[in-house]
Amino acid sequence: MPKAKSYYFCQECGYQSSSWLGRCPECGRFGTFAEEVVAAVKPSTKGTTSASEPKRIQDVAYAETKRIATHCAEFDRVLGGGIVPGSILLLGGEPGIGKSTLLLQTALAIHDRRLLYVSGEESEQQIKMRADRLVDGQLPAADLFVVSETDTQRIFEHVDTLRPDLLIVDSIQTVTTQAVESPAGSVSQLRQSATEFQHYAKQTGTPVLLIGHITKDGTLAGPKVMEHIVDAVLQFEGDRNYGFRILRALKNRFGSTSELGIFEMLSSGLREVSNPSQFLLSHRDETLSGAAVAATVEGARPMFVEVQSLVSSAVYGTPQRNANGFDMRRMNMLLAVLEKRCGFKLGAKDVFLNIAGGLRVNDPAIDLAVACSILSSNVDIPISPHDCFAAELGLSGEVRPVARVEQRVSEAARLGFKRVFVSKYASQALPHKALPIEVVPVTVIEEAFRALFA
Repeated sequence: MPKAKSYYFCQECGYQSSSWLGRCPECGRFGTFAEEVVAAVKPSTKGTTSASEPKRIQDVAYAETKRIATHCAEFDRVLGGGIVPGSILLLGGEPGIGKSTLLLQTALAIHDRRLLYVSGEESEQQIKMRADRLVDGQLPAADLFVVSETDTQRIFEHVDTLRPDLLIVDSIQTVTTQAVESPAGSVSQLRQSATEFQHYAKQTGTPVLLIGHITKDGTLAGPKVMEHIVDAVLQFEGDRNYGFRILRALKNRFGSTSELGIFEMLSSGLREVSNPSQFLLSHRDETLSGAAVAATVEGARPMFVEVQSLVSSAVYGTPQRNANGFDMRRMNMLLAVLEKRCGFKLGAKDVFLNIAGGLRVNDPAIDLAVACSILSSNVDIPISPHDCFAAELGLSGEVRPVARVEQRVSEAARLGFKRVFVSKYASQALPHKALPIEVVPVTVIEEAFRALFA
């Protein structure tokens, strides 16, 4: 048996050291080294590449490969049109958020392919119970095989026997390889196991979908080198108090990383949300102050979200600042702009900001809606529910244009809004034909306030 040795690995980047270090010399993080007992690496048939020779780029044969459709429009949107043959994908998310449900539901929907679902966390009976719940006891005629296994050598034996068109592994943290003598979930095990699945995917052209755990701070568990090995890193997130789940791509070699897939968690599984604006906008009979609608764009799809603000006098001495779904530092910057450029005294007031629906928005086009929402709550004057905003704010108080303004205006008109506030410079790019919605061009933020609260 190979002699075991003790090494220290950085949990962030996988840097290996023979002694404990307070600061990682590779990634610069502090307190990330953990001790692992690792034996000498055994020879492994998996993970070895075939003999190759350099070729001129003009001589490389290239054939357009057809993506594998998942029959889920939201999933295909995030992937860029489907699963690329020979790719390896990593899906991460909090425990219980629905990662296994998403991939099992996807596997049940693919009828024209042979699939192998490998679970290291559930038995075959538990997988069958979940599948029956997803399809209400009526399993489709999908060529889906399931197995409960954690050893990569045994997994590849099943793969050699079945020859699947798609391999799903739930989860990579439970898988171990005989090439490394260390516990499951350790840095060396994650790195070696992910490398073996990568070589299998590239050599056979079979796509591999891996489920990964995340740490307490929301990042994928394991070394960063594992994220470099895979072709796409997908994040499945959402608020447990809401039924919505958001699938976003943090890395995608075959598509855009700006696309979002939105699902609704039901007792029967995940349901696609094709029109998220109708779920993210509040439906109320009364018009209340502190609410404004922003026209955002995620990838190629416009979405309308409601910004809610509450401004009140600080009774505890130090004013409180809190933002849910919006960057806290950007909110502080907008508050400074309102106080310096517009003369609104908000330094002694509590400001609370929330994006309705549990969504997190990074689009700068939400700035004008945030500022108007805060002012509406401060003066206790409601904004008309037929108004929406699509503009960025600069530090001098100017209203800056944003991308795809025509697409935002068209979607606002389709949803029944009467007015949309945009930058004057963005309005010049709109078509001169009559629009079914009033476009209000503004240059500085004071113009928007006068138009709203005249």
